[in-house]
Amino acid sequence: MYNPFSLKGKKILITGASSGLGRSIAIECSKMGASVIITGRNKERLQETFDNLTSSNNTQIICDLTNKESFNHLCNKLPQLDGVVMNAGIPCSTPVKYNSEEYMRELFETNTFVNLNLSKFLIRRKIVNKRGSIIFISSVASNQPYKGNSIYSASKAAINSFSRVLALEVGNKNIKVNCISPGIIHTKQNDSAFSDEELSKESQKIPFGFGKPEVIANASIYLLSDASEWVTGINLIVDGGQSL
Repeated sequence: MYNPFSLKGKKILITGASSGLGRSIAIECSKMGASVIITGRNKERLQETFDNLTSSNNTQIICDLTNKESFNHLCNKLPQLDGVVMNAGIPCSTPVKYNSEEYMRELFETNTFVNLNLSKFLIRRKIVNKRGSIIFISSVASNQPYKGNSIYSASKAAINSFSRVLALEVGNKNIKVNCISPGIIHTKQNDSAFSDEELSKESQKIPFGFGKPEVIANASIYLLSDASEWVTGINLIVDGGQSL
């Protein structure tokens, strides 16, 4: 049966796949037939993700993208790719008056610069095949202000702008470049930041409540698949109405 959302025969790299959104994206892509290359810093958690993959010819590579030697090791291991999901990043919340230079550098290094550097490598070495897809996992915080999120928001907003320029530069190769901006998603990291009472209160502010990791995985599958062959340069907001 014809399925425009199928990822069968596609080789896809997913960074930050040891937990949360990255894990869900990797697992759901494998269910759609993709052979995935997953990376993450934590060996045990990355193995848990790998054990849940259902497709064949998958690979796991332990990698700290902020470490030059580790980054180069990953780059040297990469085969030709049909898709990339740049999910690695860290959420943080600090009021502007407490934004130390060290804190700002750390967030931009992890959330922005590693993605820019990986993109440069992939394009320069022609690792992404024609008709391939590059996805950056951004955040609704990049467009909507929240107290305490100045640097996190800025680091994600930079990715949004970068992705649109990259979409223009690789459009002649029919490589799609898009962002996905999730709202608040139920992950261990997000849930641990709130008490049960706070979770319930925050969830009630969103028309559809908090999302599940699978909704971001499904959005990724759409942008990785041939179903989105005419979609590039967008920021797909998946937030259950949070930004309303």
